[in-house]
Amino acid sequence: MNVEERMMKNQLIKVCGMRDAQNIREVAALGVNLIGLIFYPKSPRYVKSPNSLTPLPLSQGEGSDMLDKQYKTVGVFVNDMPQNIVTAVYNYHLSYIQLHGDESTVMIDNLRRTLVPDIVPQIKIIKAISVSCAEDIKQCETYEGHVDLFLFDTKCKGYGGSGQKYDWSVLDAYTGQTPFLLSGGIGPEDAERIHDFHHPRCIGIDLNSKFETAPGMKDVTKLQQFLLQLNKQ
Repeated sequence: MNVEERMMKNQLIKVCGMRDAQNIREVAALGVNLIGLIFYPKSPRYVKSPNSLTPLPLSQGEGSDMLDKQYKTVGVFVNDMPQNIVTAVYNYHLSYIQLHGDESTVMIDNLRRTLVPDIVPQIKIIKAISVSCAEDIKQCETYEGHVDLFLFDTKCKGYGGSGQKYDWSVLDAYTGQTPFLLSGGIGPEDAERIHDFHHPRCIGIDLNSKFETAPGMKDVTKLQQFLLQLNKQ
């Protein structure tokens, strides 16, 4: 099942904060749809250069073909310069851009116009929204119509990857039309909690720190067991 089909079935699985090529291959083999690469220098999961992901397929040939067929890559940025984002999209063959800072709609619209249609005609833009209460959901109103997806993460001092949870019931306040990914400290014990969560715009989940053996390294066995539990629900 490809990314688009899973989006329609509300089954999109994103694993974020990855940077080791072999670890990415192993996680992708579990049927994960989106692999998140973090381009925020202050993150412990920061991807420094394309060479750090070698032999992750980033060029033409068999590897590139595998990249297209098995999963899509998401670049995560925090208040970065548009030209840096465009360069990363090109160098890493990104299919999604996730903006995790205070990016304006003007910047987002200009970024899309730069990439579409000449560089990446099908680029998707995700806007992360930090949430601790229903009032925070109002931020979405600004971005409605400018982004393709929201990602609701836990409000914290940093920019995501905190492993902290928030009360998902506050998302009942979201009545927009843009679909979203559920995030915020999701761990191996949360399969039933996810099964019990219902929102008409939720199309998938975002996993990160709770499945790590070290920053940027995911526990493949733990992820596999979690996904099996999730599919049994």
